[in-house]
Formats: sequence, structure tokens, C-alpha cells
Amino acid sequence: MVHDKLKGMDTKEVELPDTVFIRDIENRVFQSIVLQCLTRIEGVAFLEGNILDTLLGRETEGIKGIQVEQDLKNHSVNVKLEVNLSYGFSIPEKAEEIQLKIAEDISRLTGLHVGCVHVVFKTIISPKEALEGCITHCHTRHTK
Repeated sequence: MVHDKLKGMDTKEVELPDTVFIRDIENRVFQSIVLQCLTRIEGVAFLEGNILDTLLGRETEGIKGIQVEQDLKNHSVNVKLEVNLSYGFSIPEKAEEIQLKIAEDISRLTGLHVGCVHVVFKTIISPKEALEGCITHCHTRHTK
């Protein structure tokens, strides 16, 4: 008789009774994912100070120009980022490329829904400035 009652029961209830699994992801993780996405997009440069502080390991509350808001109730995340764009690139096309890459990577790596990716273009920079920023960033990253 007891055996018949157990037969219809989900085995997870026997193996892990009343177990609650919790996963927290710090905002710096999301910021790091966004930074990695931006390094793979041509023509986009970080705001002054944020990449240098990050690469040098300076302790900051967060990464300048990348704000993340988590909605724990809906298991989603909203991202707002500020970038500089190299002259000659289409703002609507770059916005869409940035938004898609960030949404795809965050969803794939965290399992969370991305509710919003808000991109703010702060200024247009010369291709030379963008190239110098990339060379500094790439060289610093590979010599660490």
C-alpha cells in the first residue's frame, strides 16, 4: 500500500525534499558580459576611464557607463550603456548590433530574459581615436 503511494510521487521530492535553489548574479558580472560584447563590435569605443579602471583592477562601485537593473520577480535584466561611436558608422545599425549581441550573450550565459538594452551614444570620435583606444585596450588585455 505504501509502495503504491510512492509510485505516483515525483522522485525529486524524495531525493531533495523542500530544497530551495537560489542563484544570485552580481551586477559586475552583467557589466563584464557587456564589456566583452563591446570589444567585438567595430567602431564602438568605451567612455573615458571605464576600460582603463577595469583593466588596471581599480576598485569601483561599477563600470562607468554601464548600468544594470535586475528584476528578480520576473527573472529579467535591463541594461543601459553609454558608448562613443567612430565617425562614419550608422547609429541605428550600430545600436541594433549592440542590442542584439548584448541580449543574446546575457540570455545565453545567465539564463535570464533581457527586458531592455538602452544604448546612449555620447559622442562621435575620429577613426584614429577609436583605433588608438582599441590598440591600448587590446595590448593591455594581452599583456596582463
